[in-house]
Amino acid sequence: MVPPNNVETVAAVDLGSNSFHMVVARFVREELSLVDRLRERVALAAGLDEKKNLRPDVEQRALDCIARFGERVRSMPKGSVRAVGTSALRQAKNARAFLQKAEDALGHPIEIISGAEEARIIYLGVAHDLSDDASRRLVVDIGGGSTEIILGERFETLRTDSLHMGCVNWTMRFFPEGDLREKAMEKAVLAARRELTAIERHTKALAWEDCIGSSGTILSIEAILRANQWSERGITPRGLKKLRKELVDLGRVERLQLAGLAPERAPVIAGGVAILSAIFDALEIQEMRTSQGALREGLLYDLVGRIRHEDVRDRTIKSFSERHRIDLVQAGRVQRTALALLHQVEAEWGLAGEAPRTFLGWGARLHEVGLSIAHGGYHHHGAYLVEHSDMSGFSRDDQLVLAALIDGHRRKLPAARIAALPPALQKGTLRLCLVLRLAVLLNRSRGQSAPPAVRLVLRRGEALLVFPEGWLDANPLSRADLDEETQRWREAGIVLETR
Repeated sequence: MVPPNNVETVAAVDLGSNSFHMVVARFVREELSLVDRLRERVALAAGLDEKKNLRPDVEQRALDCIARFGERVRSMPKGSVRAVGTSALRQAKNARAFLQKAEDALGHPIEIISGAEEARIIYLGVAHDLSDDASRRLVVDIGGGSTEIILGERFETLRTDSLHMGCVNWTMRFFPEGDLREKAMEKAVLAARRELTAIERHTKALAWEDCIGSSGTILSIEAILRANQWSERGITPRGLKKLRKELVDLGRVERLQLAGLAPERAPVIAGGVAILSAIFDALEIQEMRTSQGALREGLLYDLVGRIRHEDVRDRTIKSFSERHRIDLVQAGRVQRTALALLHQVEAEWGLAGEAPRTFLGWGARLHEVGLSIAHGGYHHHGAYLVEHSDMSGFSRDDQLVLAALIDGHRRKLPAARIAALPPALQKGTLRLCLVLRLAVLLNRSRGQSAPPAVRLVLRRGEALLVFPEGWLDANPLSRADLDEETQRWREAGIVLETR
């Protein structure tokens, strides 16, 4: 969803594994001014059954919360609200069905983002909360189902890692039924330490000057240390050790009556303390200060960037093109042709607006990315690269749409990929695929001759491609390709004719 240019109010919704958050802000003198904030503990991660499906009672609790958020933002313009799901929804097998209901309740699209994208957005939120200096920062965010560890400078990340351990899943795994014995704490810290072995050498190699913690877990730990005078400033190894000992001494969750600990945070604090203790040990952290900026604030700033046409996804596409040495001139030819064809049919095909043009343009720019691997089946290679790479700014569905366009720009139509998309995206993606295929075919000469000035006309349910008189007779190879295309699309239920 591409936001409109005249938006004055924006909102971000974070469907986290422990809590759901929403923030609403207005532009005031080119700055964001917060006007509303909502938060509810939903415990989504704790509601996954043994088959990784959301239990019906938890799903309903989540939908009720989203509906309350929807009362606040439903009337806001499309594209002015960015809503994302994180670790628990990345895991949930029935996430697709849940999201359809959730989008109806919210009144806006909801994306599931990767761990790497979550880390990037968290860093953006933290960076905007701090002074704009040039120091290298280590940012740590412990969520309900995952922990993000990010190194960055100013507003750009240098390295992002997302680990599958959070305060909810770690508490459920090591402190079941509220038992906080010392042996359980030792096992929890050791297990977290093992999770960190894959990243600690690379992370420490990128030496940082400042360590920042964000999210409810870390803010809660700091509040406890401060309230009990176990740390004079921020979070320290000594303060963490005292907190860990106090949890073990109390022995049970229901006995946790610590100053600075909110009652709703008590059930999951032990898992968060174990994870943070392991991080301090593995990365040799001596002091961590905290930031109020987090995923939801980062979403706001990322959305503002899109409104101002500073979309990080454009930089990602450019970087992808350079890294895989794409023929930019040919990609440009295909992009121009594809957009010209789309312009002729966008209204009748329900493809009006910025989003279809943007995705078609990206698909054209990356359609040959698979050639960096091999020529044979390069459309499959390209689709795999796009689907499975960490692509800053892109949601999971964004990447699936792009992969479908790249896989479907030649040879067989990507029926399985189209079917895997949310129902609302399937028809539009298939139609964009047709436009991209025609643009690639019309530029097969790779600039040795200009593509013909064709018209794409929709008439009584048919797509008619009208060529200049005599062009098809003079280009028998293109005619053969087009005859093959008409047969493929007829099998897909779309009538394509040439004249």
